Amino acid sequence: MDNANSYVHRLLTCIVQKGDVVVDATVGNGHDAVFLAQLVGNSGIVYGFDVQESAIAMTKGLLGDVHADTRIICDGHENMHMHLAQEHHGNVAAVTFNLGYLPGGNKSITTQPSTTLSAMQRAMSLVRIGGVVTVVCYRHSDGELELQAIRDLLTCLPQASWTCMETNFVNQRGNPPVVFIVNKRTLIKDMQ
Repeated sequence: MDNANSYVHRLLTCIVQKGDVVVDATVGNGHDAVFLAQLVGNSGIVYGFDVQESAIAMTKGLLGDVHADTRIICDGHENMHMHLAQEHHGNVAAVTFNLGYLPGGNKSITTQPSTTLSAMQRAMSLVRIGGVVTVVCYRHSDGELELQAIRDLLTCLPQASWTCMETNFVNQRGNPPVVFIVNKRTLIKDMQ
């Protein structure tokens, strides 16, 4: 059975290839970073970001046996562009966001709409044509504000340059997460 994360992972297997450069914008417990590292292999690069040292340590621990160039950085995702090598700007295959709070961590530390929107804009300028930005939004009280801010941003993107999809899990109980998939169709100079 697919959940939001496995749904995103299946999509990424169709886009990310060995040797690609990818970004995990919110490493959290490290599972997405490990998955991306396996996709890009030892000739690819995974950049990972989180503001919590515990998330960085957990992710580095999980990546210990993975043979890929992984660059896990303790900084906010809105600053990702400052840490990527210049030659990777505009050449990233995928950027993935898993928003909210660190599972098992302090629930008062969550991603915020303002920094997430800035990070989304950075991510869209970093991906190559044909690349994707994926976002999993959780529907807790703070998450609803973030979800709406992302929806508002994506709704305004020009159709000729972007394909934006929103996936809702309508048959899951509670408040299931929402997944956004943003595919870059042409080069946009004003986003950089």
